[in-house]
Amino acid sequence: MSIQEAHNWLNSADAIAVLTGAGMSADSGIPTFRDAGGLWKQFRPEDLATPAAFARHPELVWEWYHWRRELIAHAKPHAGHLALVELQRRAPGFTLITQNVDGLHQASGSGSVLEVHGSIWKLRCTQCFRSWSDRTVPAQGIPRCLCGGLARPGVVWFGESLPPAVWRDAENAAEDCDVLLVVGTSGSVYPAAGLVAMAKSAGARTIEVNTEGTVLSPLMDCSLQGSSGEILPLLLR
Repeated sequence: MSIQEAHNWLNSADAIAVLTGAGMSADSGIPTFRDAGGLWKQFRPEDLATPAAFARHPELVWEWYHWRRELIAHAKPHAGHLALVELQRRAPGFTLITQNVDGLHQASGSGSVLEVHGSIWKLRCTQCFRSWSDRTVPAQGIPRCLCGGLARPGVVWFGESLPPAVWRDAENAAEDCDVLLVVGTSGSVYPAAGLVAMAKSAGARTIEVNTEGTVLSPLMDCSLQGSSGEILPLLLR
């Protein structure tokens, strides 16, 4: 299938759902979850992004997240992010679902983003469970809640459930869309990757944009290889 055919599907769709993953943010210079540099190469993400890891070594976990927040703070949305803003403007029905926690979709102007894995800019108290947004956390130490409890990043860690209301909206969008556009995700992280089979079962056309083939590629009606910053603007021409 060609970019032109994918363009035609999007242009004629009444309802479009988009699922984005780490490859979308990689084009803004944010390394994928498993591609950290420096001293973090000696740690597996599973050793840092779990409730058990935070309980054992909250200082180490926050040191990693301080590094990630600083990195993300300097990243800017790219042409692919802006293309999705334009697609949302054109489409009668549009839902943007992201596995990314960096907030770049919102920074580009996208509205009503479903963050199924949470946000790195939010914090949650481990004692009273209050949740709040804060981009000004000092780049060292462990943030604390007003109640005195330790705060953790407001993201979904390994072994944790996705936020129920957000996930329900994501499922509804996949089941109701005419076209599902999947951008920059390997398809290896569930349950988010299951949205593709869900959309296919409901009769939607599926389009994949990635730098290489993925485990989801066999399910796709159209697989386009290239960066999101390159391919997404072409889909709107």
